[in-house]
Amino acid sequence: MNASITGHTRLVIVGATGMVGNYALRHALNQASIDHVTVIGRRTLGFSHHKLSEVLHRDFSDCSALTQALTGQDAVVFCLGTYTGSVSDAELRKVTVDCTAEFARVLHNSSPGATFSFLSGSGADPSGRSRMAFARYKGEAEKTLLAAGFPRVYIFRPAYIYPVEPRKEPNFSYRLLRVIYPVFRVLFPNQVIPADDLARTMVDVTVQTADEHQRFVFENRDIRAMAECRPLRHSDRPGF
Repeated sequence: MNASITGHTRLVIVGATGMVGNYALRHALNQASIDHVTVIGRRTLGFSHHKLSEVLHRDFSDCSALTQALTGQDAVVFCLGTYTGSVSDAELRKVTVDCTAEFARVLHNSSPGATFSFLSGSGADPSGRSRMAFARYKGEAEKTLLAAGFPRVYIFRPAYIYPVEPRKEPNFSYRLLRVIYPVFRVLFPNQVIPADDLARTMVDVTVQTADEHQRFVFENRDIRAMAECRPLRHSDRPGF
């Protein structure tokens, strides 16, 4: 039986100091169906909560030390990643593919019945034929997760993720997209998704009641549709 039926889901969030992961954490802590949240990351969050545990882990290329923390978990929302152009190609592949595969290995050994939700990206290419490194590596990570043996795997492929709260943008392209976002979302609604909508949808799908084996890939259009079906509540707004 899936733990969400009893309202005592134990959820792991990886990458909670990032934009999407932080919104996912905010939402998860406000859900009565989630009993406990374990955050695993390289940096501390800087706050405490009665439902929250933090595990600092610097090197995701070796997750063996996480065995105890990952034992007895019901689900994971995996948002670890980096921006294309901000690191070398080798580092991009290491973070996107190798670290994901290593974490999945340890999680499956520790909690083989866990649900795994992965933050991928629009254009991810599991065939490996794309000329874009980001697309190839995200596709390779997807293939690895789908073959890892988890009973439920959910792949989320957002397009442009709009940072709802102001932040320092990683490069010129993101600065430009933020400026033109009001027009861009009208002209190309299925090519954008607000970060908080994406995060809430990831958490809600991850902890849904599901006894059967499931494999789903959600494109940006699907994520928007699911987010629009669920009205924003005051408890989901920024802050705790």
